[in-house]
Amino acid sequence: MPTGLTRNAAAIHALSAYVISITWACWAADATAADPFDTLGLAAAGPADSRNSQLRVPCQKVPAATALTLTDVVEQALCNNPQTRLAWINARAQAAQVGIAQSAFLPSLTANVSHSRNDTSSPQPSYTQTSGSLSINYLLYDFGGREATLENARQLMTALAATQDATLQSVFLSAVQAYYQRYAAAAAVTAARDSLRASEESLQAAEVRYRIGTNTPADRLQAQTAASQARLTLIQAEANAKTSIGVLANVLGIDANTSPAIAEPGDSVALENFERNIDELVAAAKRSRPDLAAAEAQVKAARASITVANSTGMPAVSLFANRNYSDGGMADALRSNAIGVAVTIPLFSGFNITYRQRAAEAQLEAKTTQYEQLSKQVSLDVWRAYYALQSGTAAVRASADLVASAEASERMTAGRYKAGYGAILDLLNAQSALASARQQQIQAQFNWRIAKAALAQALGELDFSQLQTSAR
Repeated sequence: MPTGLTRNAAAIHALSAYVISITWACWAADATAADPFDTLGLAAAGPADSRNSQLRVPCQKVPAATALTLTDVVEQALCNNPQTRLAWINARAQAAQVGIAQSAFLPSLTANVSHSRNDTSSPQPSYTQTSGSLSINYLLYDFGGREATLENARQLMTALAATQDATLQSVFLSAVQAYYQRYAAAAAVTAARDSLRASEESLQAAEVRYRIGTNTPADRLQAQTAASQARLTLIQAEANAKTSIGVLANVLGIDANTSPAIAEPGDSVALENFERNIDELVAAAKRSRPDLAAAEAQVKAARASITVANSTGMPAVSLFANRNYSDGGMADALRSNAIGVAVTIPLFSGFNITYRQRAAEAQLEAKTTQYEQLSKQVSLDVWRAYYALQSGTAAVRASADLVASAEASERMTAGRYKAGYGAILDLLNAQSALASARQQQIQAQFNWRIAKAALAQALGELDFSQLQTSAR
């Protein structure tokens, strides 16, 4: 082989090896550096992780045979509910978007290698052609477009991190509601059974008095009607209890046909007078609510998008360099090197830039309006929750007095009737009043417990420190 061809072939192989090695090195660096910008640290470590240390959960499995306390229920819900996992995944995805935005500040390196065999029908001999190129491009200035894109990504990351905290609090409240609803439904079944037992005892007494001639048929029928009504109430209470089991399982992130055992929170309700300045509560909520923080970050992201849209209509300055080699086979090998600065000036894009800017401005206006709307909703949430807790506290006290008086009335009326000188209607009315009082007490205690948790969520402060000690 002639010396020139040998030298060219060696150069071709050297260039090919060089380009391939550069390409391989870049690919290997990209493959091994799983997170070169350390964006994973922007998102929470897991579905139940939070910036609030009082809301973090280690996510440990509870033995299947264990009766779940309120704390257990909340922990399992935060760890297993699909809503918390979805919020976490969305935050991780946005963290990757931050990495994409940061990559624009680094140069891009591209390598190309081609090798072809050309056969012709002309007298000219067939030949082999090999070429390769290595190019680098580095954006120097684009009138703030890169910076605004990164700011947009970071603000969206902040929004999704806050959204995850808001989701955790929402699921937290759902778990508290499901737990106490399960307990209230079970208590309602017990109360309905007690009512049915009393009604059946009254029916038996009415039957005895009817047989000895001291009761009329109407008295016996009234007692039968009351017993049937009590039995129907029990059936409805048992159906509600079954439904509450499915709701609790769903909140826990398990199938509804699973029946998790729960530990009772106890009969005591630790009432406390919660008197606060409502204006201070609203102001505190606007500082603490994670959903409002997310909406504020969305506004900042939209503002950055306007800068991005404006920059698309401005020139961009880039530094470029490339090295090319081509062996034409029949011609001498060609080598070229270039380095320079390129300025890209958008002259006309079919009004694309104009409408991008309008869309970005409208998006900012929309996000600002959403923030203002949510800000007003926060004040309404606090207002409702505060006075719901106030009325709930009073209702619990009133229901306790109601049950006490209804029990005393029922005992006295039942004693008079069994002694033979009371009316059946008075006894049935007393028993109905007692059953209603017990149901109202159960509902009042449930409403109070939920109102307490709802106020904490409205303030953006719902976490494990809010759980009652008796329910832990």
